[in-house]
Amino acid sequence: MIILWMVLFFAAGAAIGSFLNVVADRVPEGKSIISPPSHCSVCGIPISAKDNMPIFSYILLRGRCRNCNASIPQRLLWVEIGTAILFAFLYWYYSFSWELPLTLVFSCIFIVLLLIDLEHGILPNKIIYPSMIVALAVAGVGSIFGFRPNYLVTLVSHLWILNVLIGGVVGFVLLLLPALIYRLIGRTEGMGWGDVKLAALMGFVTGFPLVILALFIAVIIGGIAAAILLLLKVRGRKDAIPFGPFLSVGALATLFWGSSLIMLLFFY
Repeated sequence: MIILWMVLFFAAGAAIGSFLNVVADRVPEGKSIISPPSHCSVCGIPISAKDNMPIFSYILLRGRCRNCNASIPQRLLWVEIGTAILFAFLYWYYSFSWELPLTLVFSCIFIVLLLIDLEHGILPNKIIYPSMIVALAVAGVGSIFGFRPNYLVTLVSHLWILNVLIGGVVGFVLLLLPALIYRLIGRTEGMGWGDVKLAALMGFVTGFPLVILALFIAVIIGGIAAAILLLLKVRGRKDAIPFGPFLSVGALATLFWGSSLIMLLFFY
């Protein structure tokens, strides 16, 4: 039964990944994510149901539009596959606990923000602010009824809402300082205000002290990626590299393994 459910969650994840692609494409352009229906960005012809199956349609069409033969971005395929694998993993990790839908929703939010910042260099307020409200509302309800997720580390407070409020403030302040410094020295390609708000969201989701771990992971991964891009001469020293994708990866990694890493670092 576990294998069957993992397959079902894989299929559901592929479908959600297709929707996340739509969100990542339309939100930065101010378009509705509901209408019009999915269509080719080149010829504008609506995509039929048989050509809109996650993963399989891309493979069967060999990455091209059936009508105009225009190339379909590979990103669509990889997001569907990645989200499908993530959903299957989260089911295996959490089974049918109440934490499963919680981590699924937060994971989708961070995936969308990763995609948008990677391609457009922005972190839309229309995604970040509602996500903050959702994170705080869930933590508030959990605190009222006396429960909290297992991934939360309670070094400061056992109260979920207080834990995430502290995490949000810490995340905000830790990235606000470098953002202000960049602007004081006249550099506009450094830390953006979107990164600062995303750090606050990370704190509202992971709480304190996990937000510090999430930011640390983001800095390490971002530094490694920047070094590789410089060595391969894909980017120059003065070229801006979006930090939002690394923040999102740090948040996801902390959401899944943060409590184990904290215990390993501080208690063993």
